[in-house]
Amino acid sequence: MKLLFVADPLDTFKTTKDTSFSMMREAAARGHALAACEPKDIHWQRGAAVTARAVDLTLTGDASDWVRTSDPRALALREVDAVLMRKDPPFDSEYFYATHLLEQAEREGARVFNSPRALRDHPEKLAILEFPDLIGPTLVTRDAGDIRAFHAEHRDIILKPLDGMGGMGIFRVREDGLNLGSITETLNKFGAQTVMVQRFLPEIAQGDKRILVIGGEPVPYSLARIPQGSEVRGNLAAGGKGVAQPLSPRDREIAETLGPVLAARGLLLVGLDVIGDCLTEINVTSPTGFQEITQQAGYDVAKRYVDALEAALAD
Repeated sequence: MKLLFVADPLDTFKTTKDTSFSMMREAAARGHALAACEPKDIHWQRGAAVTARAVDLTLTGDASDWVRTSDPRALALREVDAVLMRKDPPFDSEYFYATHLLEQAEREGARVFNSPRALRDHPEKLAILEFPDLIGPTLVTRDAGDIRAFHAEHRDIILKPLDGMGGMGIFRVREDGLNLGSITETLNKFGAQTVMVQRFLPEIAQGDKRILVIGGEPVPYSLARIPQGSEVRGNLAAGGKGVAQPLSPRDREIAETLGPVLAARGLLLVGLDVIGDCLTEINVTSPTGFQEITQQAGYDVAKRYVDALEAALAD
């Protein structure tokens, strides 16, 4: 098979822990050919197919190395066996436009994972609203008065932007309400932008658990991202410590409830974020954690993913 990875610049990959690289390594070990491009390299012109300026990749055999084996060349997306959309958030206008180009490629015969339409339909913060029984107290609003009322009710809250990633822009406001007004203004831009507010979950001390769901079925281990020091965020990008651990019964219940629903919508790989017993996010753009779980728990997540990808392409 020929696989095209649509991702961030290759020079930015931290191959010792990057999930996309672990996918590449497993695919290459099975003899699949690899190519890569960035979303900016994809274009369409009337009378032609959606095309990417892509480079071919060959892994050197080193566990964390590759070489580019071609200069950028035009590659019609319908000519590869699978297009893997692995661009990191934020889900901004350019990401949105890229999903439309990828959906056009699907109409021309390309196979894209995750589905471009499903990517658009499941913004990572807001997708949880469909499953209110699985989440904690949550508010989505632009209005500062709504936020003040939510804080008055719950006393200890988390505020975050809808387009953030890696823990960026997350604030905790405790019972004293210190700086609530300033934080609200920073996030909602004086009513111009929508924010999410959630009751603080003290179980974060045991970790913000990333549960991977592949082909509708959960990986049996989560990656608990545990805040360090005085930090409230468990995100690895914010200094959290990642600890692989078996799924709890509640983790498995959440994953088995959502897994088949999301898989049926074209989401081959999903990362569910769970704190305590509550679902907090549904990550669909470029879920991570493969290498950490594999290294710590001995469960080969990349093998499981490529198995599921090959099965999907065989349908």
